[in-house]
Amino acid sequence: MKIAIYGAGATGGYLGVKLARAGVDTTLIARGPHLDAMQRDGARLLIDGDELVARPFCTDDPAEAGPQDYVIITLKAHSATRVVDAMQPLLGPDTAVITAQNGVPWWYFHRVGGEWEGTRLESVDPGGRQWDGIGPERAIGCVVYVATEIAEPGVIRHLYGNRFTVGEPTGEKTARIKALSRALIGAGIRAPVRRIRQEIWMKLLGNVSFNPISALTLATLDRVATEPGTRGVARGMMEETRAIGEALGVRFRLDIEKRIDGAAGVGAHRTSMLQDLERGRTMEIDALVTSVQELGRLVGVPTPTIDVVLALVRQRAEIAGLYPA
Repeated sequence: MKIAIYGAGATGGYLGVKLARAGVDTTLIARGPHLDAMQRDGARLLIDGDELVARPFCTDDPAEAGPQDYVIITLKAHSATRVVDAMQPLLGPDTAVITAQNGVPWWYFHRVGGEWEGTRLESVDPGGRQWDGIGPERAIGCVVYVATEIAEPGVIRHLYGNRFTVGEPTGEKTARIKALSRALIGAGIRAPVRRIRQEIWMKLLGNVSFNPISALTLATLDRVATEPGTRGVARGMMEETRAIGEALGVRFRLDIEKRIDGAAGVGAHRTSMLQDLERGRTMEIDALVTSVQELGRLVGVPTPTIDVVLALVRQRAEIAGLYPA
């Protein structure tokens, strides 16, 4: 089995070390000082008080790797559209592409059935670049529950979590999804096969609300989830998101108040969008928030709370130079 990880930063580097140490033929696509360090010293993972070192093939040129069985994209969604042309050498006739990203994936309406079959989402795939350049038939969904960071070039620090839930857009347990799950489990990663759209919406409830609120207020997750004002805004955004999901046939198995309480229990966590703001990185607004607004308009569900928060966080990002047109 050959697996390439495109965008092998914190999350991708974590996966790469685990897979390579389990004997999987692994390629890490990265760039800059992080790539230089991995090529020189190997990819290093700090986890549970230990340092694990692996030496997968590391490059910034996908053509050097050639066709793969699986390509796992761990870039943020707004960056993934820019690498469609570059990743073509990785794609053989049967290559599967795993979208290990937050938010609504570009392939969401592939084989969903009904009136929205084949609908393309402009907010996450402008001009249909991924739909046309990768092909939805290659897509496998993945919902990531792991927190990692780059401690220094070539060194990934694991913070918590170890679950990469995977699933086919159709919900079928195909040979390729079972083989992928086995490979990840063999590398010590929790990789259950689930109905992936359900999993996407459960994580999206938190991402659509906590991320932009924290970026606007600079508050950690525990404060956003417990202070009455921001808790109420988060609740409103979640209720609108749930109504959109239900209009698309999704069944939510968790009460919204319990979802917010669960976030409060995480403690003083800085959301990914807040971290991006603080570190001067492009903020992941469209995949997490704009996509939900677009889906609301598609199914005719009003999104007044989401609309207000989205307008504010976009302007906040634009002023910081972190939301390019």
